[in-house]
Order: sequence, then structure tokens, then C-alpha cells
Amino acid sequence: MKQRVVFFLYPGIVSLDVSGPLEVFATATEILVRNNKKEQGYEPVFAACAAGPVRTSSGLVLTAESTLDRVVADILVVPGAQDAETVAKNPHVVEQVGAAAARAARVAGVCSGAFILAACGLLHGKRAATHWLVAKRLAELYPQTVVEPDAIYVRDGRVSTSGGVTAGIDLALDMVEEDHGDRLALEVARVLLLYRRRPGNQSQYSSALAAQVSAGRFAPLIRWMEANLDHALTVENLAEMAHMSPRSFARVFPAATGSSPARFVEGLRITRARELIEAGTEPFALVAQQAGFGCEERLRNAFIRRLGLSPHQYRCHFCKGERT
Repeated sequence: MKQRVVFFLYPGIVSLDVSGPLEVFATATEILVRNNKKEQGYEPVFAACAAGPVRTSSGLVLTAESTLDRVVADILVVPGAQDAETVAKNPHVVEQVGAAAARAARVAGVCSGAFILAACGLLHGKRAATHWLVAKRLAELYPQTVVEPDAIYVRDGRVSTSGGVTAGIDLALDMVEEDHGDRLALEVARVLLLYRRRPGNQSQYSSALAAQVSAGRFAPLIRWMEANLDHALTVENLAEMAHMSPRSFARVFPAATGSSPARFVEGLRITRARELIEAGTEPFALVAQQAGFGCEERLRNAFIRRLGLSPHQYRCHFCKGERT
């Protein structure tokens, strides 16, 4: 029997928060039908507090064919919007989404849709993800929610949340894998020409990108660091490159980037190591050397500490598609 996926529509939603997961579920259904499994797959339903046209943030108009209080979802998807925090203060929205979520087997919040789920009490005492730009705000408003600011997606019980925009695709793929296995999820990814499937605990953005957004004065230094990861990137060396004293650099750099120099360098090296592993570089000793870790043991320790899995486990994840 097909699972009913109900997309909650409201004015100003990000259209990709809907269309991304929708294409994943639709593609999975098409593949199942071709494999003579017509009774399986997903049935999309578009619902809102009031039926009718709903304009997205990009100007695309979607149509809610039903009101949220009249449908029962196997999976309830709540997309994000630029003003999702304001929408989450609407008691009518909170009432309808809360009631629909209580009837649903699973609930998924995409991007800032997490604010609406949190307002409904669905994230109380749970881990959650949202777009990194609003993660701090979500944590401030809902201190009983453990916000993971750079996770692609987080699953905690029957409630799942994802990071910004395209992360909803990753979350939908994860649901397809849970329902129908890894082979179908990987086939969906190939059909949709997705570069790769990302694990939920992979960072939404690289350390370099995040810093260059908020720390323009250190952008040239960060670019140099990326090009010289095999160098000894000590505070003293970095301070010299930045034309600062080591003491001043150690104080100012964390204030500008939100990270100590050592942790920031490790983040850059992990990013480089991930790229090398995904590109098929072998062995791990070579990855460690090229990423600046020096030895395989330091590479492994950093991966487990920051990503929660070893380099070998990381490689196995990205090699799945080649072995199936």
C-alpha cells in the first residue's frame, strides 16, 4: 500500500523544500512501479489551513487540494520559509500542524520548517537540524531542543528535520532507504543525477565557507590555509601570515570565525580528506598526508571526533553505489 506524503503549504514557503522531497518520493514510486511493485511507493497530497492556491517565496503558485485537518498522513512534510518563525506564532497553524502530526506515522521538517515543529512541541527534548543561518535562533527560542547547527539532517524517533533547502532531498532519500532499502535509494539518486548521497551528520557547509561569510578580514588567510594544509599551521605561523602577534591572533581569530585556530585547521583538513576519499584516493595513509594530518591514526581520530565515523566507514558509505 502506498504511503501518503502530505506536504503542508503556507504562503511564502521555499518551493524547493517541497519539490525536492517530492521528486525523490515520485522517482522512488516510478521505479517501484517498473519493478512490478505498483502497490508500493508514495502518494503526494498538498494541504493547507485553507484549500486553494499558495504562492511560494519564488513566485511559484502551488495548489492545496485539501485542508490539513481533513487528511491523514503517513509522512507529514513541513517546509521552511523566510518568515517561518512568524508563521510558527500563528495559533491556527500550530493547532492544525500539531493535530496532523499526531495522526502521522512520521513527521519531517525541512529547513526552517523546524520552527513550526518546535512551536507544536514536536522537538521538545529532541535533537534537530535546520538551516545554519537560523540554527542559533531556533536554539534560543526553544532551549529544550538540542539543535545541531551544521547537520544535513537529524532523525530522532518519528520526527526528522533537515538543514537548508537541498538537505530536504537527503532526508527524503534517507526515508526511502528506510522503507525500501539502500538499493532503491541509490537508484533514485542516480536517476535524479545527484552527485552523491550525504550522511546526516555531514556538515552543511565547509569551515572555510562559513568563515569567509562572516570573517572577511581572514578570507585571504583561509584561502592560503586551504592551499597549504600539508604545512605546519601553528598559531605562530598563521599569525605571521596575518601580520599579527600570536597573542592577538589567538584572541581575534576565534571571535571572527567562531572557532579556535586549531579546530578550524582540523575542519579544513577533514573537508579535504572527505573530498579525497570520495574521489577514490587510496590508501588512507596517502589521504592523511595530502590532507595535512601526517599519519593515518590522526586522520582516523579526527574523523571519529568530528563526524562520528571512521574514514573506512565514510568510504563504505560513498562506495555503496559502485558495489550494487
